[in-house]
Amino acid sequence: MTRFIAALDQGTTSTRFVVIDEAGEIRAFDQREHAQIYPRPGWVEHDAAEIWRNAQAVISGALAKAGLSPRDLAAVGVTNQRETSLLWDRATGAPLANAIVWMDTRTQPLVDRLTADGVGEGVRAKTGLPLATYFSALKLVWLLENIPGARATAERGEALFGTIDSWIVWNLTGGAAGGRHVTDATNASRTQLMNLTTLDWDDELLALFDIPRACLPDIRSSSDVYGDCTGALAGVPLAGALGDQHAALLGQACLAPGDAKNTYGTGCFLLMNTGEAPRASTRGLLTTLGYKLGDAKPVYALEGSVAIAGALVQWLRDNLGLIENSREIEALAQTVQDNGDVYFVPAFSGLYAPRWRGDARGIIAGLTRFSNKGHIARAALEAAAYQTREVLAAMEADTGVAIRELKVDGGMAANELLMQFQADILGAPVVRPRHLETTSLGAAYAAGLAVGFFKDVEDVAAHWRAAQRFEPAMAQEERARLIASWEKAVERSLGWTL
Repeated sequence: MTRFIAALDQGTTSTRFVVIDEAGEIRAFDQREHAQIYPRPGWVEHDAAEIWRNAQAVISGALAKAGLSPRDLAAVGVTNQRETSLLWDRATGAPLANAIVWMDTRTQPLVDRLTADGVGEGVRAKTGLPLATYFSALKLVWLLENIPGARATAERGEALFGTIDSWIVWNLTGGAAGGRHVTDATNASRTQLMNLTTLDWDDELLALFDIPRACLPDIRSSSDVYGDCTGALAGVPLAGALGDQHAALLGQACLAPGDAKNTYGTGCFLLMNTGEAPRASTRGLLTTLGYKLGDAKPVYALEGSVAIAGALVQWLRDNLGLIENSREIEALAQTVQDNGDVYFVPAFSGLYAPRWRGDARGIIAGLTRFSNKGHIARAALEAAAYQTREVLAAMEADTGVAIRELKVDGGMAANELLMQFQADILGAPVVRPRHLETTSLGAAYAAGLAVGFFKDVEDVAAHWRAAQRFEPAMAQEERARLIASWEKAVERSLGWTL
C-alpha cells in the first residue's frame, strides 16, 4: 500500500520537495536556492529554466534520502510563489525571457496610466485586487509588448503564459510532449484576470489589458487530478496546486471563517478565511480565493501582503555582508537590549497592504552614533512584526472580528526573538505549529484529498499541532510608543519616487 504523499514547493528564493506520511509527518526533504536577477533598479527576475532544473534535482534528492521511488507516492501537489509570470514556447518548452517576479516594479507606468483612466474600481470589483505592480496581468502586458514576436505567438497559442505553478505542472506532465497547460483557481485569482464570482477568465478584463485568451491556461480546482507525471515522478498523479499562501491557509487548518495565519517568508502574507462568499475590503486588503477543493464550494479569504520580510534578512546578508548566514540574524539582534530607536522600513518595492504606496522606498530612520549593527539587525526583524500588525488591524476593522490568536509559519517563524516581539506588538498570542513547512503540507493535503489519501478536511485538520505559544508581555504604553515611532518612520519613506 502506498504510504506517502508529496509536494513540490517552488518559492521566491528556493525550490523544495517534501514527502509526508499518513500521519502528516515529514519523511524526506530537499531544497535548492536559485539566482535572484536584478537587471535594473526595481526589476526582479528569475530564470525559469533554472527553477525547473532545481525542481528535478530536489525531487530526486528527497526520494533518494528516503529510499523511495515514484511507486511509493500516492500523488504529488504543487505550490508556488504566486504572481511571478512568464511566457514560454509551446513547441520547445524554452522560456521567451526571464520570469518577472511578483515584487518587480517595472509596470508602475502602466499602473499610473490605468489609474488615470479611472478603471481601478471596476477591476477591483471583479477581481478583489487593486491596480498595482504586484499582480500578473500587467507583467504579461509588459512581456507581450517588449519581447519581439511575443504577442503574435501568444495570439496563436504558440506561446503559453503562466505563473510558476503552470510552468511546473506543464513540465511535470510532459512539457513539449503533451504537458497540461493549467492553473488552479487560487493562482488564477492573483493574475487580476479571473472573475472572483465565476472563477473563469473575464472577457472584459482580457479586453481591457489586451491579453489573448489563447495563451492562458485552463483554470482547475486546487484539489484535482491534472494528469500523470513523467520523468523523476513517472506515473505519479499530479493531483493539486495552490499558491503558496493559500496552501499555508490549508496547511494551518484555517478551515472556519475567522481563522487566520501569517506566513513569514520572502514577504509576509496574512490570510483570514471569510467563508463561501467574497468579502470586499475598505481598508486596503485584498479579496482573494482561499482554496477550492474538488467540487466543493470555493472558500474565500481576505489577505494583507507585505512585500519584504525574509528578503530583508537576505539583503543584509548579500548586499551589506552584515551576516554570513540568514540564521545569524537572531543572534546579532540579541546583542542589543532593544532597537535603540532605530526603525527599518523595507519599502524596496513600495509598500503593499494596507497602504499600497508604490512611491515609497526603503529607509533606516533614527540612527545616532550609539547605533550599531545589532540595532540594524533588530530593526530589520521588527519591521516584519510592525507591518504584520498594520495588516491585522485593517483585517479586524474590515471584518469586525478581533483575532484571538495568530497562527504563524514560514522560515522566519523559527526566530524566537521575532515571534515574541510579534506577540508583544499585537497584544495577542502567536501560535507556532509543530511543522513550519505548512505551505508544502497544504499542497500535499490538497493532492491527498483528490486521490483519497486523506478522507476529508477534518482528516487534514487532525494533523495540525501547536508547538509553542508566545504570549504578549509588553506594557501598553511601550507598545503605543513603538508603534508611533514606526508610523513616523513610514511617513519618511513615502513620496520618494515622485
